[in-house]
Amino acid sequence: MRAANIKDEIKKAALDAGFELAGIASFGDFPELARFPEWISAGRAGEMKYLESRDDQGKLRRASLRSVFPWARSVIVCAVNYNTAQPYSTTVNNSDQGWISRYAWGREDYHDSVLRRVREVETKIRELCAREAPIETRSYVDTGPLVERVYARYAGVGWIGKNTCVINQQLGSWLFLAVIVTSIELSPDLLAPDRCGSCTRCIEACPTQAIVAPYELDSNKCISYLAIEKRGSIPEEMRAGMGHQVFGCDICQDVCPWNRKAPASAKPEFQPRQELVNPALVWLAEISEQEFREKFRASPVKRTKRNGLRRNALIAIGNSGDRNLLPVAERASHDPDPVISETALWAKERLESEVQPQDKS
Repeated sequence: MRAANIKDEIKKAALDAGFELAGIASFGDFPELARFPEWISAGRAGEMKYLESRDDQGKLRRASLRSVFPWARSVIVCAVNYNTAQPYSTTVNNSDQGWISRYAWGREDYHDSVLRRVREVETKIRELCAREAPIETRSYVDTGPLVERVYARYAGVGWIGKNTCVINQQLGSWLFLAVIVTSIELSPDLLAPDRCGSCTRCIEACPTQAIVAPYELDSNKCISYLAIEKRGSIPEEMRAGMGHQVFGCDICQDVCPWNRKAPASAKPEFQPRQELVNPALVWLAEISEQEFREKFRASPVKRTKRNGLRRNALIAIGNSGDRNLLPVAERASHDPDPVISETALWAKERLESEVQPQDKS
């Protein structure tokens, strides 16, 4: 089968598997990858040591893929829309409720559902090439040693916004990416043009100033990183900026003009569990180990672990200004986990210091 026909069939297979977008990128040394080692050496990755994985020559795998996949010739990038018809975090702020990032509202971890889809595409590729020379393929959803958003840009799926998210002109940025590295030589699609223009809304909206420059994110300041990846105690100077975010953060996407008319997905696995949209802070702060396992068994929220979620909920309680939540902080201040008790004391002191309305009687 001719390479052009294979490319068309691959894209059709991606759509058949439930992806909204698919494109082809060459397996190249793109400028963005060359800047990755600088980002790492500047400490921007925080405690995410997996990003620092190196090959036998000591080079970062994500910046030197040829040593990892010497047989690779093309990268197929697929994207699926996970947006749902629910309010954005920037329009909702109830004092006794927290915010879980919209990608984690469903009943299944997106890694599992998206990986199933991309493996369907991978199987189709192998079927198409079964009569040709042997081929190599590897498929990944957030787990491979490559910077997916860079390949998404060069595959024409979308451009990389100033908040470092991939943005598609029609779908916005609520996209899960999946990639297939392959030994097939395929013609690349056209580069997606950058349409951010002079807009800086994402930079201005970030409460912790994590977007330190256009297109550059400091993970150490990113609410999503702090709420999910950061273990132990969260630096006190970062807590107030976390607001009511208890798992992930959507703010830089919520304010993006390209998401104003972003379509909602009809896929069942992305439909929200209502109890996870603006969840009660009392529930999250006092959730038992058994309930945490049962509620988040198939959810990406399990990544933060029970006490990580409780820690985040207590920070949100401290930021709530709601003195009705003082008893929750008081109870948690006696928790045997030192991170929980310290965070609860911080929340308690913060609530107690809130200026109360004067009695007008």
